[in-house]
Amino acid sequence: MAIIKKNELKVMKKGDLENKLVELRRELMKVNAQIAIKTVPENPGRIRELKKTVARINTKLTEVDKKQ
Repeated sequence: MAIIKKNELKVMKKGDLENKLVELRRELMKVNAQIAIKTVPENPGRIRELKKTVARINTKLTEVDKKQ
């Protein structure tokens, strides 16, 4: 289950991408904090999806910056 689909990512504007990136990083920090205090996260598979989505957004932001 993707957090953001590739088609949705293509049509998002730079500001929206940056806001979503901040939101996902916060969520990832919360999950990592749960792991650090030896608590099992609600959905362990979500960690992987969060990391992948953050990477996709960073890639898209780099592409947008290079086009300008």
